[in-house]
Amino acid sequence: MSLPTVAALESSRASALASAHVAVVFGGTSGERAVSLITGRDVAAALSNDADGRGPKRVTAVELDATGRWCVGGEWLAPSDALRALAPLDLVFLGLHGGDGENGTLQGWLELQGVAYTGSGAQASALCMDKFALRGVVLQKGLRVAPGECVSAAEWRREATSVRARIDALGSDGWFVKPRSGGSSVATTSLKTLDGRPGLDSALAAVFAIGDDALVEARVRGVELSCGVFEGADGTLRVLPPVEIQPRAGAFFDYEEKYAANGAQEFCPPRSISAEACSRVQALARAAHEAARCSGYSRTDFIVPAQGEPVLLEVNTLPGLTPRSLLPQEAAVVGIDYRSLCLGLAEGALARRRPAP
Repeated sequence: MSLPTVAALESSRASALASAHVAVVFGGTSGERAVSLITGRDVAAALSNDADGRGPKRVTAVELDATGRWCVGGEWLAPSDALRALAPLDLVFLGLHGGDGENGTLQGWLELQGVAYTGSGAQASALCMDKFALRGVVLQKGLRVAPGECVSAAEWRREATSVRARIDALGSDGWFVKPRSGGSSVATTSLKTLDGRPGLDSALAAVFAIGDDALVEARVRGVELSCGVFEGADGTLRVLPPVEIQPRAGAFFDYEEKYAANGAQEFCPPRSISAEACSRVQALARAAHEAARCSGYSRTDFIVPAQGEPVLLEVNTLPGLTPRSLLPQEAAVVGIDYRSLCLGLAEGALARRRPAP
């Protein structure tokens, strides 16, 4: 029996998408809801614009509100009712960021319903959302992370003095305090000293206020890069060129720097590091993607110091997908336009359909 040709496989994937109903889900309950609204609407518009004949048969934009209800056809429904209203449904394109939309909760539920979705599976999503757990996995694979400590609200109340001593021992060049689970630098603080305002007390309080543990990491001086990995429908991995992030003087890549019109400058390819360093970051981004068992796509953030190996900051399983987001910028440099990127993610997810347990 002869094997199918590459052309036949490509035709099959195209026909699968051409006959598919895709629901683009966005909004949600996390602190990244505002960004998700932009991602979801941009993705839905890109998929719906079928001037080239490559798009899905039907695209439905589905907003999730802050209580978790799904808006289908102007009606707010519980998730199970929403799936019934969307039937027949072939694919959920996840335009969510953070919270239950990115931490594996929704992914696991969709798997139980037998519905295909974009991005990584439930286990990889949960791992990458937990920055502290991810550190342990990538360290085992030989990647470098900054010295760090995880602090719970209860531990801080009981043992503030010893916690402060452990954090002080991480380094003397400053610290970052961030939620253990979360993105877009929400509730993240850059500290130059453990005392004063903002000091460790107020930085930890900002994290505990959103109900999370705090990850405190030593500051690493260097160039900040982000590098995407894109998985084709045939399972091959393509590592995209890194993008260099240059926040304004005195700032770090916080929420405002990410999304404000006068925020950080971004350069792809990078301007401040060598071609060899770029290649190393790409290799490490692939290694992180594989170590976490991501699928579909991911974007890994690094600091590249003047000396030594790049330092991994985090792996994003559902990075921003607005046309000016980092991953689409990287894809554009290698000739993958925004619509083609969205179509490729949809095609790949259909090809990787996860059967119901």
